[in-house]
Parts: sequence; C-alpha cells; structure tokens
Amino acid sequence: MKVAVLMGGWSAERNVSLSSGAGVAAACRSLGHDVTEIDMDRNVAQTLAAAAPDVVFNALHGTPGEDGSVQGLLDLMGLKYTHSGMTTSALAIDKELTKRILVPHGVRMPEGRMVTSESLYAQDPLPRPYVLKPVNEGSSVGVAIVTADTNAGLPIDRAAPGPWQEFALLLAEPFIPGKELTVAVLGDKALAVTELKPASGFYDYTAKYTDGLTLHICPADLPAEITSACLDTALKAHRLLGCRGTSRADFRWDDTRGEAGLFLLEVNTQPGMTPLSLVPEQARHLGLSYEELVQQLLDAAMETP
Repeated sequence: MKVAVLMGGWSAERNVSLSSGAGVAAACRSLGHDVTEIDMDRNVAQTLAAAAPDVVFNALHGTPGEDGSVQGLLDLMGLKYTHSGMTTSALAIDKELTKRILVPHGVRMPEGRMVTSESLYAQDPLPRPYVLKPVNEGSSVGVAIVTADTNAGLPIDRAAPGPWQEFALLLAEPFIPGKELTVAVLGDKALAVTELKPASGFYDYTAKYTDGLTLHICPADLPAEITSACLDTALKAHRLLGCRGTSRADFRWDDTRGEAGLFLLEVNTQPGMTPLSLVPEQARHLGLSYEELVQQLLDAAMETP
C-alpha cells in the first residue's frame, strides 16, 4: 500500500511524535509498503493530496493531530486513517468531557473541577495534595502535584513555575496515592496491565520519554480482581468513547482501598509508538511484534467505512 505517515506538527509533543513516526515508517517499509513521511505544517492538505496515499498512519500527538482537527481534514479529503475518528478524538482529549461520558456509565474517575489559574493565587481549589492539569493536553504536559510542602507557595505564588503560568484554565483533581497503571486496547481486546514506577517524582513527561527513568512492570503484579477491573474498564471506556484501532487507559490505584481505590484518569486515542511506548510493549508481551502491530492498525484503518 501507499502509506503516508503523519508526524511532528507543532504541539508540545512534537518530538515524541517524530519518534513515533520514524518507528512506524521503518516498520511500514519493512512490511513492503510505499511510505511517504510527512512532518505536518500548515500546507498538510496539499502535501497529502500530492502523496495520494491509500491510508494515512496518524502518528501525531497532542493538538491538532489528536483533538479531531486532523481527523476532520482527513474525512473531508476522503482519506482513510488509523486510530479514532473526529468526534471520538475531540471528546477523549478533553478530560472534563471524557468524565461526562464515562462516569454516568459507572466508570470511576476522580472528582474534580475546572479552575482559572488566576483563582489559584487567592486560595486552593481543593485540600492539598491535589493535581492540576490542562484539560486537553497529553503526555502529562503541564501536570503539577500541589502538596503541603510545595515550593509553589501557600496559596500558589503567581511567580512560581507551574502550569498556572501557561494555561488560563486548569482541571483540579484530588491526588490519588498508590500505583500508576496503564492498559492498552487493540481492536476490541484489552491487552495487559503495566505498572509504571518512576525513579523519582511522578510519571511526568520527562519520566515517560527518558530511557531508564521509569521501570515498566508488564504484566503488573496485582491482585486478580484489580487486573480484571483495569482490563474491563479500559475496554468499556474504549467502547463508550467510540475509539478504534488502539487506545490506552491510564489509572491510579490506591492499594489501601481495594477495588474502590481504582480510578481511571484518562483515555489516550493516539498512544505513542516510540521505543519506550506502552502499546508496543504490551503487544510484544502477547507475542505481537512492532511490525505486526503497525500492520493491524493499517488493516483496521482500511476496513473503516
């Protein structure tokens, strides 16, 4: 097939996307496909039209490649593409909208509320510790944990480094102690549960994409009922949001509370495909090579009406 690999762009996750795209392009070539690599710019529609691919492998991360914008463009151009469609992408990247869809169906997610950054300089929105995050960024971009002994001040000092300096609106959620877990879904199957153990701090952008800073335990050493709950919840969220191809669900588990301590944090519709990424790792655990994973995603895209 003629495959266009769409990567790069101008989001905060540009470098991760370039790494994902390079891996996907190499895999496609090893599979015998005719590959065009496209580092997305404002002329992407003309570039895609000139390439005339049979299918687009969307290796973009963050906006606009993950929020429905590129998906809408590809729909208008009549091009088939990997991963979720426009509506699902727009809903899933917004953490508040994701809650509104999933929580009424029994998916446990942290209670939280939207706050303006300006309001943080007057008082805390929640008891400390709590988490602040942008509502529509991925890869833990802009996430901060505000603790009782934080150097950000009490209340937060507007001069202190943090997401309040970058984003006007943030989502505030209670901090959930315990384990960081993640589950990949491929097609209509939840693959495995991975526990993520950062060497220090929390699983932020640096810990995710710097080799050696986070230990991946796959499969996670968990009670059977927690493993089952993670797998079931990830698949349920994938279906409710209308994801296709692959997605990844991220969890926090307070292991002092049993199953009641398991919370879904978010669903990622454009999981990474880098050497440190979790979807390829879980697929490999189940005997699926990186190249076979890429081919499955291409096949799913070609089957989309």
